[in-house]
Amino acid sequence: MRTLHVITGLGTGGAEQQLRLLLRHLPVHSDVVTLTNPGTVARGLTADGIRVVHLGMTGNRDLGALPRLTKFVRDGRYDLVHTHLYRACVYGRFAARLAGVRAVVATEHSLGESRMEGRPLSAGVRALYLAGERVGRATLAVSPSVAERLVRWGVPRHRIHVVPNGIDVERFAHDPALRDPTRHVFGLHRDDFVIGGVGRLVPGKRFDVLVRALAQLPDYVRLLLVGDGPEEQRLRRLAQELGVVRRVVFAGERPCASPSGRVGDPDLPALMNAMDLFASPSDEEAFGLAVVEALASGLPVLYVSCPAVEDLPPHLESAAVRVPGDPESFARQALRIVAARPFGRTPSPAAHHYSIARSAEQHLRLYGAALGGSDSRVRE
Repeated sequence: MRTLHVITGLGTGGAEQQLRLLLRHLPVHSDVVTLTNPGTVARGLTADGIRVVHLGMTGNRDLGALPRLTKFVRDGRYDLVHTHLYRACVYGRFAARLAGVRAVVATEHSLGESRMEGRPLSAGVRALYLAGERVGRATLAVSPSVAERLVRWGVPRHRIHVVPNGIDVERFAHDPALRDPTRHVFGLHRDDFVIGGVGRLVPGKRFDVLVRALAQLPDYVRLLLVGDGPEEQRLRRLAQELGVVRRVVFAGERPCASPSGRVGDPDLPALMNAMDLFASPSDEEAFGLAVVEALASGLPVLYVSCPAVEDLPPHLESAAVRVPGDPESFARQALRIVAARPFGRTPSPAAHHYSIARSAEQHLRLYGAALGGSDSRVRE
């Protein structure tokens, strides 16, 4: 089976890194087209042996991208096209059908209650999304919460399949030998209590809440923010105004797996080894991948919104605590966890529930259903 994955961009975002991890576990031939921004994840995919093509799309209204993508799909003789993220779902689904590919599936990674990938959910955004959805075979929702939002949008329930994101649980297992060397890279002391946050530095992630909470905590509490984005300078100014600028570390964009080594150039799992508490102040998430990764690292977690935790089966427990979204609540709960030190670091059962192997198996079954073929066709 020849599959083509179409994605809006390949910078270091959750959906982009999820695609790379998925392709490592799917036993099918896969190519990737990125409409824009062939960034860090594009280089990682290439290193994994995946062919990555940059379509060179110049903006949302670059309609010339549609015939270019259609020709690429037709020339590649793909059996199935899988699209990811809003712009790629619109252009990719139409291009696949114009090229004669009927097995078209899309993953909805980022649909919140009021925003999709940071953009407000307008009537126009919804109408264009639904028009593209009708030419596909199935829509994969990364959580039951996203599935319900899709139904409310007007996507027929029978066309929606819940396929949660997956993580490499072993990659995030706590390694105490990495704690001090990783802290040293960022000027964090052994006795510091480190609160971590991971994600794009954009308004929707609400990392300003953590900076304000930090100002209410003792001086030995530090904040480690992993990610980059347009909000970085505003967050730095806020930290300066609150007198905590020396206690905030901006680690920048970090991959889930760094080829250069986890101590000299720490990747995300190494950075989680350096944390004592993980905090997610975003009030609108489609899944909450970073929270699951933190649970795999054995960290206590404070969160405002996380469908991955909220949709867990009743028999599974997690160390995640839901809190209101104000700085005072984060500070109060953080102090409680500080007082409980030291604590053990074992992966939460919730993390194993979201293993990438399980996610890949679900993808294969849905690919087979979309193709209308037998199990043997899926395993080709």
